[in-house]
Amino acid sequence: MSPRPLFLASYSGFVWREARTGLLLCGLLALAFLLAGCAPGEPPEPRTEAATETATVSAHAAAELPVAPVRNVPETFFGTTVDDPYRWLEDTAAPEAAAWMRAHSDHAHALLGSINGRERLRERLAELDEAVPARVGSVVRRPGELYFYQRRSAGEEQFKLYAQTGLAGEPRLLFDPEPLAEASGVPHAINYFSVSPDGSLVALGVSAAGSEEAAMRILDTATGEQLGPEIDRALFGAISWSPDSDEIFFHRVQALGPDQPAVDKYRNSEAVAMRPGDDEDGIRTLIRAGRDLGIPETEFAYVSIQPDGLALLYVIDGVSPDFAAWVTTLEALRGEEAGWRPLVTREDQVVDLALRDGQVIVRTFHDAPRFRLLSGPLEDFRLATAQALVPESDQVLTGMALAADALYFSRRDGNVQRLYRMPPGGGEITEIELPVLGAFSLSATPELPGLLVSLQSWTRARQIYALSPEGSLVNTTLQPSGPFDAPEDLVATEVSVPSHDGVEVPMSILHRRDIELDGSHPTLLYAYASYGFTEEPFFSLNTLAWLEAGGVFAVANPRGSGVFGRDWHEAGKQSTKPNSWKDLNAAADYLVEQGWTRPARLAAWGGSAGGLLVGRALTDRPDLYAAVVPMVGALDMVRMETTPNGVPNIPEFGTRTHEEGFRALLEMSTYHQVRDGVAYPAVLLTHGVNDPRVEVWHTTKTAARLLAATASDRPVLMRLDYASGHGVGNTRSQVFDERADVFAFLFWQMGVPGWSPDR
Repeated sequence: MSPRPLFLASYSGFVWREARTGLLLCGLLALAFLLAGCAPGEPPEPRTEAATETATVSAHAAAELPVAPVRNVPETFFGTTVDDPYRWLEDTAAPEAAAWMRAHSDHAHALLGSINGRERLRERLAELDEAVPARVGSVVRRPGELYFYQRRSAGEEQFKLYAQTGLAGEPRLLFDPEPLAEASGVPHAINYFSVSPDGSLVALGVSAAGSEEAAMRILDTATGEQLGPEIDRALFGAISWSPDSDEIFFHRVQALGPDQPAVDKYRNSEAVAMRPGDDEDGIRTLIRAGRDLGIPETEFAYVSIQPDGLALLYVIDGVSPDFAAWVTTLEALRGEEAGWRPLVTREDQVVDLALRDGQVIVRTFHDAPRFRLLSGPLEDFRLATAQALVPESDQVLTGMALAADALYFSRRDGNVQRLYRMPPGGGEITEIELPVLGAFSLSATPELPGLLVSLQSWTRARQIYALSPEGSLVNTTLQPSGPFDAPEDLVATEVSVPSHDGVEVPMSILHRRDIELDGSHPTLLYAYASYGFTEEPFFSLNTLAWLEAGGVFAVANPRGSGVFGRDWHEAGKQSTKPNSWKDLNAAADYLVEQGWTRPARLAAWGGSAGGLLVGRALTDRPDLYAAVVPMVGALDMVRMETTPNGVPNIPEFGTRTHEEGFRALLEMSTYHQVRDGVAYPAVLLTHGVNDPRVEVWHTTKTAARLLAATASDRPVLMRLDYASGHGVGNTRSQVFDERADVFAFLFWQMGVPGWSPDR
């Protein structure tokens, strides 16, 4: 099990890159941009005709928009008074706030839609997408050559769940969320699915309008019929099954009482169990946070049943990669005394764990910031006496997967991953040759030999390969190929950039092969830099559309990511978070100094925690960019922990209840770092109104503050989607509409000929 941050998963792996998960994005989880500014000591660049029109259109439209009144709510923390002039916008249901939001969002949609070139770009995004017969998400194998996966065929709006027998078998539809969307008038999406060990049942979570408020339903895979009612509050799934497929284990958030504050939503959550087909009365609580085993009320407990009948309990804080774990048996868990005993503690700094033949295998960063694999006996496992299976090296050990035939693990070598195989009981480690040097994810199960490898690079589209125990790698063809999967005229250039303190920051630059470094190219700089999440090579047809239009796309891994291991992450979180945006600005300076672009044609883009990153890059160096696009951005970090999802994010960003944490949060809060009278670049803030991870008022408050403060004539636009959330579950049309708006906005603000509004 590898915990996933609750804060960001969509924009890191799900929404921006269709290549990473098949949905998009990768969370993925799941792109961005500035002012015709100038670098220090450099004269301002002459305005183009498009730039002049920008100012005229923006000024005319702004005169017709409602101005947000200042109603300051000051708060004092540790002797420092923090102003909050737009606190009233947090009540998004209040008529005045709702009207202000709608007016500015409608204006943004209309203005963006009027940009010349926007519609042909939107058509090109759809054309590129429809050239691929289908998009396929992660694939699950079960005995009998059964395969389960989500798939969106060309032209379809949403992913559907399929099953098939054998790689040559015919896909069989199990669940389609589209009828729910048609009946309700709002998009519905599958948030997760889990298949029983024998393949007879599948549990899946479905939510509406990007809310991620998933209700779980269980289907018979032979008939597609639903067993029992929908189970609400099963937001994250975290599903496991008994070996006989007769019992399901999952995670459930609490039901808030009528007078209970929303900030309690993720407190006191439960690990529960039921038999498929049971109703609410058949659900039994196994573990409750805040009550059992000393688990803090803000943490999350998940039960994982192993094929041999052992039961593992994982406890995570929601954002950190490491966890605590307990072990017992399924038999004991079904009895009066569960008999949990500790297996690893948070002090062991374990991020992956597997059991095999009475042995525990862990991946840990304890005394090994680039990670190592250790093994020891289940009956008396202790990290101090565990055997080193794979010691730490100068490469980052990025993951492991246990199959019936071997233990597989991956290492990051520069900006590519390498795959290795270790037979049972140790022995000689062999490297598996891959057809593409890039990044991959692994899918394995202890009951089956071999594994599935989902592989891609910056310039090669994702394909899904099956690796046999003998080492042969075969393309499953589950992910159909398309005509744009391997563009020969695109190149990825890997560079190392000196940051403010001399530390070298890696960056990948995607560009056309024949590019000239004359400073003329519209350049989009993307980064994330939180939770130790690393931006590894990914292929995106959306990015291809940007490159086709003459752009350059750069991806940086500032401190706060995990590109060089745990130390790199720690150097960009809480009090060290300023390194993240200083690293990003150093990458931007490099792109200018080396002739890739110039400030008037440079933009920064990031989402969620990446929105925090580019927001602070904006306020730190407004001279450096022509435009900046924070998407679903975490922009008011002083108020973040007053929200339901803010509490689980305290380990990554800090708490305002301690002075050091407060000062770190204030420093990383874009909203509070906006200064009156500064000539800010153009800003486009986008957000889904139903966002459960970062409340939409992060965007509305920051938009109001920028509109009031900026001394430039560059637009500040706020584009809201009232049928979306953090991006998880967005339809094909929603993704393309947003992407076309963002790209058109950037080309317009960069003064690229042919990209200006008609109004």
